Amino acid sequence: MSSTPDFRSFGPGAMTGTQPADPVRVHPLADAGTPPLVIEAAVPRLPAGQWAADNRARVDSLLAEHGALLFRGFAVDPDTGFQSFAAAVGSGSLEYTQRSTRRTLEKKGIYTSTEYPATHSIALHSENAFQYAWPQRIMFHSVTVAETGGATPIADNAAVFDAIDPAVREEFVRRGITYARNFGAGLELTWQEAFQTEDRAEVEAYCADHRLACEWKDGDRLMTREVLPATLHLRGADRRVWFNQVHLFHVSNLEPAIRAALLEALPEEDLPRHAYFGDGGVIPDAYLDDIRAAYAAHTVRFPWRRNDMMLVDNLRVCHGREPFTGDRKVLVSMSDPADHGAFAAGPDAAHQ
Repeated sequence: MSSTPDFRSFGPGAMTGTQPADPVRVHPLADAGTPPLVIEAAVPRLPAGQWAADNRARVDSLLAEHGALLFRGFAVDPDTGFQSFAAAVGSGSLEYTQRSTRRTLEKKGIYTSTEYPATHSIALHSENAFQYAWPQRIMFHSVTVAETGGATPIADNAAVFDAIDPAVREEFVRRGITYARNFGAGLELTWQEAFQTEDRAEVEAYCADHRLACEWKDGDRLMTREVLPATLHLRGADRRVWFNQVHLFHVSNLEPAIRAALLEALPEEDLPRHAYFGDGGVIPDAYLDDIRAAYAAHTVRFPWRRNDMMLVDNLRVCHGREPFTGDRKVLVSMSDPADHGAFAAGPDAAHQ
């Protein structure tokens, strides 16, 4: 008895018994099991945005497994290539609001990376983790490679959590974190730049919507306080991730001489930024030393190549910037809004 042939088998390669070659090569960057996973173009002039759009399900699956993907060797149009890629792998670009550093808007949804002196490092951090709302996906594009240095190191946030002394991390889980900021007075961004408005009423409305306590002070200054969890939970996994910026906000992040000079000139409550436990308690410097050591133990570094792009799950993988010489230009786009409430669970969820 004959059966109807399945003509789906007569695709490309059917006559030779071969399958079409995959136009990309997927492989670990260094150690298998640590981010990022490399997706490398295996054919010339493969457009990054188009390939990502055509393979969105594959990209999402690999990102869910590895936390960060490094796209290498693709064709990237200098005018529209990064925007096209960001649109293909994200849910729509987000504005950079409640700013903590200076960036320049290059075009809609595309910003320069943090504008910070080339001689200094930017510590590993999860983007906007000091805010209730944050982007879940971060995209980077290496436009100009520095002469030396300038890497964007990354680390797995679950591994960082595991590396912190259990007594230290559990105290943060129990008590949460207070982020304290004072805008203006020539020491921090002005509130106008941070909130991208000249209207105090707009700032007050933003603070009310984003769970920020705010107070106007003399000299056109603004003080804000925000209490958030130190850790979040990965969906579908019984794992906590270290997700905060306590080591950036805490005064111990300053060079000792600068710290001493600021504390001599200002009362502690007027520092440009600082961090406390969620109940207002003092965080010992030794706790911050342990946290920084945990980041250092799990840092992955790689040199940028021109037109490299990296897609990062902001909840799972943190990033930083190393010092550099010469010109360096890395563009950034953010997408997929999320918030602490959606991922909080356990004792520190009480700090919502």
